[in-house]
Amino acid sequence: MATITFKCPNCGGGLQFDPASQKYKCEYCLSAFTQEELDRQQPDEAADQSVRENVAGGSVRAAAKPADTARAVVYTCPSCGAEIVTDETTAATFCFYCHNPVVLQGRLDGAYEPDYVLPFEVDKTKAREIFLGWLKKKKFVPKSFYSEDQIEKMTGVYFPYWMYSCQVDGHLEAVGTRESRSWVQGSTRYTENKKYDIVRDGQMDVKHVTRNALKKADRKLVEGVMPFEMRNLKPFSMGYLSGFVAEKRDIEHAEFDREVEEEIRSYAASSMTASVDGYTSVQVRSQQMDLKNASWDYALMPVWTLTYRDSSSGQIYYFACNGQTGKVCGKLPIDKTKLSIFFAEIFVPLFIVLTIVGYFL
Repeated sequence: MATITFKCPNCGGGLQFDPASQKYKCEYCLSAFTQEELDRQQPDEAADQSVRENVAGGSVRAAAKPADTARAVVYTCPSCGAEIVTDETTAATFCFYCHNPVVLQGRLDGAYEPDYVLPFEVDKTKAREIFLGWLKKKKFVPKSFYSEDQIEKMTGVYFPYWMYSCQVDGHLEAVGTRESRSWVQGSTRYTENKKYDIVRDGQMDVKHVTRNALKKADRKLVEGVMPFEMRNLKPFSMGYLSGFVAEKRDIEHAEFDREVEEEIRSYAASSMTASVDGYTSVQVRSQQMDLKNASWDYALMPVWTLTYRDSSSGQIYYFACNGQTGKVCGKLPIDKTKLSIFFAEIFVPLFIVLTIVGYFL
């Protein structure tokens, strides 16, 4: 397979996206470039032809093409079936999920081109620190799960999500009851209540209601690290995948259109009802929540993953870290030998003591 690298405009060295600085860095001359600066590095026609010729020959020595012109490819794992989307700069030597070799399947179809990407903000060094800190209080994890070789397999993966946005036009009609006065006459207490007609109209902008776009087994890695913060959401560029891989979606948004719309209507209705205050009680007569300007966007979001296949059972365990917020989730293997030793250290002495006490009693 031919390999393309994003080339440094200054020295021709390889560029990789750096989560800490949010720039593309050259590991040779230490130059750094923003996405906008790379986009302005437009090669001439001769350089473009040189790139095409070198790709066909299996190497690239020409100046960089803009990141947006790189082509995506899909690797399919022959073991678990995971489809991993990456640009041609990434040498995906194993499946990040089950650790099996992956093979090139073909070019990524245009329908799978994401609209947005949320770049990594947590780099691999920080993700490693988070992983080791997470393991500190977990005594029964086998050493092979956090060996140096295993930690080196930690992979930065862009997982696929659908994002729903719309505007809600809400209308609410209700009756509010308010106690106006109370008095005692003889042995009876009287309370006077006044009722008010309440009408509320309002609009709500809903942005980026997120749904996981994977239905495969590895969806646990995707859902466990949510939510993401959308403040740094960027228009998609292949350059952000430099040094990372990405999963291909296998769920279309039509599968949860109704679910998301009902969720938004329910949220809007409860928000509008909550805006009515100052009454002893409120009885809703009618309400209507109309959704308009609805749209779905396809986005890739960052997760650091580390997976482990138990050699005896074949079961897969995993660690996942949100590549933006650092939130962690995981399913850990248990070292039965460590667990047996722990129980032996606790219960054998206790059993001996109880036996001796029982003998004397």
